[in-house]
Amino acid sequence: MTVFDKLKDNWFLLAITIVIFLADLAPFIGAKGGPLRPEITVKYFAVSFIFFNSGLSLKTEDLRAALLHVRLHVFIQGFTLVFIPCLVWVLVHFLMLTPVDAWLLKGLQVVGCMPPPVSSAVILTKAAGGNEAGAIFNSAFGSFLGIVVTPVLLLVSMASSSSVPFSSIFTQLSITVVVPLLVGQVLRRFIKEWLERTKPPFGTLGKAVLLLIIYSTFCDTFSNTALHIDHLSLCAMVFIVFILQVCLISFTFFISQVQFFGFTPSDTVAIMFCATHKSLTLGIPMLKIIFAGYEHLSLISIPLLVYHPTQILLGGLLVGRVKQWMLAAEKQRKEMENGEPSLNTTSDGSNSRDSI
Repeated sequence: MTVFDKLKDNWFLLAITIVIFLADLAPFIGAKGGPLRPEITVKYFAVSFIFFNSGLSLKTEDLRAALLHVRLHVFIQGFTLVFIPCLVWVLVHFLMLTPVDAWLLKGLQVVGCMPPPVSSAVILTKAAGGNEAGAIFNSAFGSFLGIVVTPVLLLVSMASSSSVPFSSIFTQLSITVVVPLLVGQVLRRFIKEWLERTKPPFGTLGKAVLLLIIYSTFCDTFSNTALHIDHLSLCAMVFIVFILQVCLISFTFFISQVQFFGFTPSDTVAIMFCATHKSLTLGIPMLKIIFAGYEHLSLISIPLLVYHPTQILLGGLLVGRVKQWMLAAEKQRKEMENGEPSLNTTSDGSNSRDSI
């Protein structure tokens, strides 16, 4: 394989590196209030396009089947809105014994209470060939659930109380998630034959939109120069967030393959991304509402600003490996169901469970 072929196969990772560099070069362009107007183009149009794209490309029967996959929904929502907040609560109390800034630790607890995202988890699941329908349902349902659950979790874990405008957030989610998805599904009925004949590059289009979201996210991160914090605490938080995500992704990968749950390899892919990702789109508005008037709001926001791009970067790095593992695992599962012999190995001779 030539260098060009390798670059072609990994164009998405290369593109991520480029957009981050561009964001660092001139963050004002994609930051909130900048020429790109991400508060409109990204918040509404980009997210809406992702779900319209999913609605157009997703078979209606697959989406209908996903709604009935209750075990998957309970696992993902329970993991992201119960297990992770409890785990982070324990971690934060342990880290209080260290010199890490206390407000950053509060911000880490906030991250643990956040709902799943409404875009990145779906795109990454689709790019890896996982259960896209399950990812769409859990991203949307988790976001709606988070409107109520997240403030309650913050109230319990941080003794914070506030009045959250449920109606406005609910309306925004309906406009950017539910409506585009339904419109895509309705339109698909009229052009289904054309879609199956031409096979439009839905995956590539979705990745392109995700690049826009990544660019905007890093622009916001790099443009936030009003943060007063020592570099040691900031580096420590970046390291903590990275290790936490690696552990969560690894744990969901292995635990979701336990026979008791009965998940398929494609379900595992959806779980890895949906159950471990946290929403910046919902998170930042919620932070501004829940911690309105807090002098240290910018410090509390840092862990979420770090967590969001980190989950996208890690996801982008894992997509190729996850897709290879899923294809090998699906092939092995079908062989076992058909009574054919299986060596429980991938094409390179390694065990499929450990190939990621």
